[in-house]
Amino acid sequence: MPTARSIEQQIILLAEWIQTANSIVFFGGAGVSTESGIPDYRSESGLYASRAVYGHSPEELLSHTTFVREPDLFFKYYKENLIAIDARPNLAHQALAELEARGKLKAVITQNVDGLHQSAGSQVVYELHGSNWRQFCVDCGTRYSLQYILDTANCRGFIPICKKCGGIVRPAVVLYEEQLESSVVDAAVTVIKAAELMIIGGTSLAVYPAAGLIRYFNGQHLVLINKSPTAFDQEADLVINAAIGELLDAVMRLVD
Repeated sequence: MPTARSIEQQIILLAEWIQTANSIVFFGGAGVSTESGIPDYRSESGLYASRAVYGHSPEELLSHTTFVREPDLFFKYYKENLIAIDARPNLAHQALAELEARGKLKAVITQNVDGLHQSAGSQVVYELHGSNWRQFCVDCGTRYSLQYILDTANCRGFIPICKKCGGIVRPAVVLYEEQLESSVVDAAVTVIKAAELMIIGGTSLAVYPAAGLIRYFNGQHLVLINKSPTAFDQEADLVINAAIGELLDAVMRLVD
């Protein structure tokens, strides 16, 4: 059970652990990007706070079933709510990129699809749920940019159409009812098993199977940084309830 400490003590302790660790892995969720202006999913003001949009729950709208049966509805909701093309990396993304540049952070494992870790400079990023920035035709596999599906000239209604074969162009993200890509999961498990320090941030750890990956960690210290409690708090060595960007920025100021 984590020891009660002041926020200042928590920052100092995490900085010490980072300082001495040679192999760190970061596992993050939607809360990592909220400071970039991208809403999370399950908080009171999150994307899923509204339980019915266009007569469906957000989970239904972002499902494989809706994509197949009602693609126009799927893309309407997707384009209105899941794309933040002007978002920029925040202090959390920058701190993690700096840790990687110093050779301490071995990988970022993210549930986010916004690509902000890469924009900040992170090189080893395992995107469990795919990326908004990659699109492909479901019929011929031709790849497209995010801008392609946003340009109405390339769409039939809200549905982007492949200019080569006329198939539907979809985002390379994992929808509800779809499985995570096994190669990405395997790579994430490998780095988690090898890590001395695992930092989990900005996630409620409520989405499986992604949340279950932390079971593979057998290192020295498990740290949870989240604004609200999670079901895994009792298993962590350190729990910090704070905004992750400001917190990691303060920590990095203490790391040589």
